[in-house]
Amino acid sequence: MSERTTIRFTLNGHAVEVSAPPMQRLLDVLRETCGLTGAKNGCGEGDCGACTVLVDGIAVVSCLVPVIQIDGAEIRTVESLAQGDCLHPLQQAFLERDGTQCGSCASGFLMTACSHLEHGGDTSDAELRAALSGVLCRCTGYNRVLEAVQQAAEGAGHHAGDRL
Repeated sequence: MSERTTIRFTLNGHAVEVSAPPMQRLLDVLRETCGLTGAKNGCGEGDCGACTVLVDGIAVVSCLVPVIQIDGAEIRTVESLAQGDCLHPLQQAFLERDGTQCGSCASGFLMTACSHLEHGGDTSDAELRAALSGVLCRCTGYNRVLEAVQQAAEGAGHHAGDRL
């Protein structure tokens, strides 16, 4: 049996305290302990981006983050985007532009795009392709994903540094 430690962090705006082995993956804590299954376990090696969450506003692949590293951090998952029945502008744009098909990569794209836009990222095709390059999809041609992010940024009156 491995040693457990108490980790305190903010999860989608709420203070959370979990007891877990320090080297347990953040992805597993989110899914198994916290019950948030939006981040997907795709490759388990940090290559596909399906498990992307925001740690202090930065997009990270949660399958590579030991939970001990998030003590005191602010974590945002895809579950934080919608407010009740009101979809986040990115979610609405992905829906309208058919930005996802099977859904495995959707949360990775949404959270990566959210971080990119909140940090004032450019919405040109080239910049978005670079920003989203860490999320792999086997179902789409990426064009609809780019269009969705651009639509969300335009619809929200996105300016550098604004939080969508």
